[in-house]
Amino acid sequence: MTTGAGDNTIVSPVHTKRPPNAPPSYIVVEGPIGVGKTSLARRLAEAFGSELVLEHPEENPFLDRFYSARRRYALPTQLFFLFQRSRQLQALKQRDMFAPSRVADFLLQKDTLFARVNLEDDEFRLYRQVYDQLAPDMPVPDLAIYLQAPVEVLRERIARRGVEYEKSIEPEYLQQLVDAYTNYFHRYTETPLLIINAAEINFVEVEGDLNTLVDRIRATRSGRHYFNPLSTV
Repeated sequence: MTTGAGDNTIVSPVHTKRPPNAPPSYIVVEGPIGVGKTSLARRLAEAFGSELVLEHPEENPFLDRFYSARRRYALPTQLFFLFQRSRQLQALKQRDMFAPSRVADFLLQKDTLFARVNLEDDEFRLYRQVYDQLAPDMPVPDLAIYLQAPVEVLRERIARRGVEYEKSIEPEYLQQLVDAYTNYFHRYTETPLLIINAAEINFVEVEGDLNTLVDRIRATRSGRHYFNPLSTV
């Protein structure tokens, strides 16, 4: 699935009620590694005055080993992230219901995407048993934002940020992830969804790009939307 030019809408049965012009109370930004989801989550949290909820890959003791020997360390890496993310979301549930809106850079319900790509069948069955015990009790976002970009763009951005263990990521693995994200969000109907071509938009440095997106987020109440305005960069 790719974004088309301009903006198109596919109607879905999902509907979110909130005051006019108010942002969703819980937004998640998702996409493959290097696409810019954390950068966008930070910008949106600033724009909306929201609490920022970020995953912390640097805390995963298996992650650097995973990128050098994926099959060997896939299961502990995946389980660590599952427990970490579920703890973060459980903490959100326990806070005051009148707390400010939130923006996160991960969607727990998408966690099985990486597990299916990286785990052997028996490992995946074990992982799925753990996931099924945790996920049903987790909050669901009011809006999901899915960032797309081709592998060439992802590789360039990964190289630019210079994380040592990410240097060993092969283009073939990135393509697997891109395809898995495409398939996942092609079937995604749980919440309103914005699909964005992140290769052509600069939310970090171009205020116009960010402001256009912020306006669109405020207006999005339901359905599946393709968002791809012309960037000034």
